[in-house]
Amino acid sequence: MAILYNVYCDESCHLENDGQGAMVLGGVWCPADVSGDIFRRIREIKLQHGLPADFEVKWTKVSPGKAEFYRDLLDYFFDNSDLHFRALIVPEKHKLRHDQFAQTHDDWYYKMYFDMLKVIFDPTSCYQVYVDIKDTQSGAKVRHLHEVICNNLYDFSGSIVQKVQVVRSHEVELLQMADFLIGIVSYVNRGLDTSPTKNALVERMRSRSGYGLTRTTLYRENKVNLLRWQAAEL
Repeated sequence: MAILYNVYCDESCHLENDGQGAMVLGGVWCPADVSGDIFRRIREIKLQHGLPADFEVKWTKVSPGKAEFYRDLLDYFFDNSDLHFRALIVPEKHKLRHDQFAQTHDDWYYKMYFDMLKVIFDPTSCYQVYVDIKDTQSGAKVRHLHEVICNNLYDFSGSIVQKVQVVRSHEVELLQMADFLIGIVSYVNRGLDTSPTKNALVERMRSRSGYGLTRTTLYRENKVNLLRWQAAEL
């Protein structure tokens, strides 16, 4: 029987004209049947550090007062063999020239999202993809993303990728985990080092993963899988 996986996706600095140099798309995935246990454990870690169970984990909320909490959360990700992370890094987004390739930024964005996800998908398994809400057009965007994914996988019946659904990050702990890990990767690839607390988390992730977080990993890397995207546009 095919294993069902949940994939929780988020993004950083994805807008075309946001003035940011690097864009990161990423996702955390795990078997669907253990997701509830993982949610509960993350809530327990919050409570252990004096935070409410519904505290929303976000990279932008990392602060010296929460340093131990975020370190424990990062260690929990690495210590749990059911949790996996994949990210696609676009290092110099401002150099893209979409007009030369007869595409819009949105066209390119969906291609990048598929490139990020395709390594996660195994045709012998099934997937449910959950994406953070970004704007009022999110519903239409995820429907189109589902079409793009299924067409590229020749999954015309939707048997591999069963759904792509918009969710609210403050309600879904593993979407918060995705935001946190993407934040670390984005921080490194934007060349930032202004926060000692964030710098320590970067070094912790480098140490636990064995990667510098700025280069493409092995294609079949199963814990922290990174693609540093390059194309003729850059």
